[in-house]
Amino acid sequence: MADCPKCPPVGAPMWLTTFADLMSLLMCFFILLLSMASMDVVKFKAAADSLQHAFGVQRQIEVVQIPMGNSVIEQHFSPGQVQPTPLDEIRQSTEDEKENAKEQFIQDKLSEIKVEAEKIKQQLNTEIEQGLVTVETNGFRIVIRISETGSFDSASAILQPGFEPVMDKITQTVTESQGKVVVAGHTDDMPIKTLTYRSNWELSASRAVTVAQYMLEKKQIDPNRFLIEGHADTHPLAPNESPENRAKNRRVEIIIARDEALLQDKLGYSKSIQTDQLTR
Repeated sequence: MADCPKCPPVGAPMWLTTFADLMSLLMCFFILLLSMASMDVVKFKAAADSLQHAFGVQRQIEVVQIPMGNSVIEQHFSPGQVQPTPLDEIRQSTEDEKENAKEQFIQDKLSEIKVEAEKIKQQLNTEIEQGLVTVETNGFRIVIRISETGSFDSASAILQPGFEPVMDKITQTVTESQGKVVVAGHTDDMPIKTLTYRSNWELSASRAVTVAQYMLEKKQIDPNRFLIEGHADTHPLAPNESPENRAKNRRVEIIIARDEALLQDKLGYSKSIQTDQLTR
């Protein structure tokens, strides 16, 4: 049978043998690499997951927020600046002026109270040097503090003889002042129980009444200005741990409360001022 010139030669082409040998060698090479390599399982799993999400079908879709329709309005824009109207500017200016006026009003009143306190200190300078009286300010209040020394005997609410000149000076300062007059009695923590006073509450209140009654009888002061308080040992100036501290705590305080007068001020700014709480 003669060879057909158009038919391909019998058997595989010569280059296929070389190609097959090359593929076999490459497969053996990669098998050797895989067998000798130390595989990081974590990295391999991460790479596999990454390829799976990149080339595979994603079965779970993480939803961060509820899908919403797209708006036809442009979302990326710069908000325009709102220009204040003349009415807004006038209103803001008025508020600033009120605030400044209120602050100035408060500062003026505090300065006025400090000047008045200094005047009282000068009038009672001798008594202050003798340790019978102290004068200080606390916000809108002037505190005239009468110590027990020279004013009252122990467990007594009767003024000692010879203390009247001191009370006369104090009464004169109260008469010339303005505002509410709070007379508060204080004792130490030593309990008492006598035929006259069952407790320190009665003693402190009685001493306050004695001081207030003296001022009311001596001068024509409006009784509506007075407020009597008895605090016993509930507001000590110092811890009741020594005789000296207990002596400080036994006192009667005459408080000229100017904050009460401020509430009636015609300017009206004082309505927004918080009333100071006296620290005893």
